[in-house]
Amino acid sequence: MCYMKLIKILLLAVIPFTHTYGADHNITFFGAKADGITVSTKAIQKAIDESSKRGGRVIIPAGDFITGTLFLKDNTTLFFEKNARLLGSKELSDYPKTTVGFRFFGDTWVYQSLIIAHNVNNITIEGEGTIDGQGAAFPVTTKVKPDRYRNRPYLLWIADCKNVTVKNIELRSSAMWLQSYIRCEKLRIDGIRVFNHANKNNDLMDIDGCKDVVITNIVGDADDDGITFKSTTDRISENIVVSNCILSSHCNAIKFGTESTAGFRNVVITNCIIRKSAAKDAKTGFPEGICGIALEIVDGGIMENINISNIVVDGPRVPLFVRLGNRARKHYNEAPQPPIGSISNINISGITAYASSPIGCSITGIFKGKIKGISLSNCRFACPGGISENMDNVIMKELEELYPESTMFGLLPSYGLYVRHVNDINLDNIVFELKQEDSRPAIVCDDITGGNIRNITTIGAKKKAEIRILDNSCLLYTSPSPRDCS
Repeated sequence: MCYMKLIKILLLAVIPFTHTYGADHNITFFGAKADGITVSTKAIQKAIDESSKRGGRVIIPAGDFITGTLFLKDNTTLFFEKNARLLGSKELSDYPKTTVGFRFFGDTWVYQSLIIAHNVNNITIEGEGTIDGQGAAFPVTTKVKPDRYRNRPYLLWIADCKNVTVKNIELRSSAMWLQSYIRCEKLRIDGIRVFNHANKNNDLMDIDGCKDVVITNIVGDADDDGITFKSTTDRISENIVVSNCILSSHCNAIKFGTESTAGFRNVVITNCIIRKSAAKDAKTGFPEGICGIALEIVDGGIMENINISNIVVDGPRVPLFVRLGNRARKHYNEAPQPPIGSISNINISGITAYASSPIGCSITGIFKGKIKGISLSNCRFACPGGISENMDNVIMKELEELYPESTMFGLLPSYGLYVRHVNDINLDNIVFELKQEDSRPAIVCDDITGGNIRNITTIGAKKKAEIRILDNSCLLYTSPSPRDCS
C-alpha cells in the first residue's frame, strides 16, 4: 500500500515537468494582447525567458501584438503563426539603450532595436507572420551626423551570436537599418520577404564582420542599400554564399562597403535578379536605383576571392561599380589610421544588365593603390548612350578621399566600361549594346598593367575605335577590331 502511494506521488511530481519541458510557449498565455493597442513587451519577454530555461518555441499566434524591445536568450525560437504580426511600439521610451562589449563604427549612436540578441547562441526567428517596426513613427529631425541616426531603432540587432537562423518571415518598415548582424558566426537567412521604405537609412540587411553565412531565396525591396556587406569592426566578413534572390533598392542592390575596416574574403554571389523597386518615392537614392552591384574598399581592409555570377541587373543607373579609394575613416576615434586597402582576385561573369543612365560602369583604383587581378567575362550590357560631346581629352578626377558611389565621377569617357589604376585585368566575351548614338568608345583603359581584352562585341555603335587604351597602359588586346553587329 505504501509502495503504491509512493508511485503516485512520484508520477504527480514528474508529469507536470514532462508536460512543460520542451513545450511551446504561446505569448497569450503570459498576458500578451492581440488587440494592436496594448504594449505586451513584458508578457512576450516572459515567454522568451521561459523558453530559454525550459526549451520549446515562443509562439506568436494570429493577431496584432505591440511591443518594445525584446531580448532573445540562448536556445530561443520565435515562431510566427499565419497572420501573426509583431508591431514595434511608436514610443521611443519602449526601446531601452543597449550596448555591446566591443568597438565598432556607430557604437556612439547605435543603441536601440525592436529585437536584440547579444552574445547568445542557437536562436531562430521563423514562421508565416510579420515583424513590422512601424519606423515612420521616428522621423529624422536633423541633417547633422551622427545625430540624424539617433533615436531610430533597428528591427533586428544580432551581435556576437552563433548559430542564427532567420527563415520564411516577413520583415517591414524599420526606423533605421532593418537587420544588423555583426560579428556573428554560422548565420543562415532563408526565404524571408522584406519591404523597407519607412524611413531614411532603410537598408535591407547588413552583414558586418560575420563568417560562415548563407543567404538564399530572399525577395526584398529597400529604400537604401539591399544585401550589404560591411566591416565596421576588426572582424573580416568571410565565407559567405548568396544565391537565388530577387532584390530591389533605391541605392545599391548588392553592396560591399562603405565601411571596410577589416574587409571581405571568400564570397560567392550567384543566380540573383536585381529589379526596379515597387516604391516610386525614393527617400534616399533614385526610384530606379543607383547601382546594381557595388564593390568598395575605402577605409583600409582587404577584398579578395570574390565570385559573382549569373546576375540580371534591370534598371539602376549603373549596373557595376568597383572602387578602391582612400577615405581612410577610422572605425572609432581612438583606432589607428587605416592604410590604403586592397582589392584582388575578383571574378565577375554572366551579368545581363540594362542601365538607365548614360554614366557607364567603372573599375577604378588609385595611383598608390591599384586593383590587382579582376576578371569580367560572358556579360551583356545594354547602354542608353545619347552623349554627343567629345570626351577624348577629358581628364577624370581621382577623388580618392570621396565617399564611393557609382555616380561619383559624373559622366565617364566610355559608354560601357571605364577602367583605371588596375594591374592584371581580363575582359572576355562582353557585349555592349548601345541604344542611342554616342560619341564615346565602349571601353577606356587608363593606367592598366597586364591582362587581356578579347572577344568584345558592340551593337549600335558607329565609332571605329570602340576600345581606347591610353598610352600609360600596357595589356594584351587580342581583338584589334571589335565586332560591330549594328
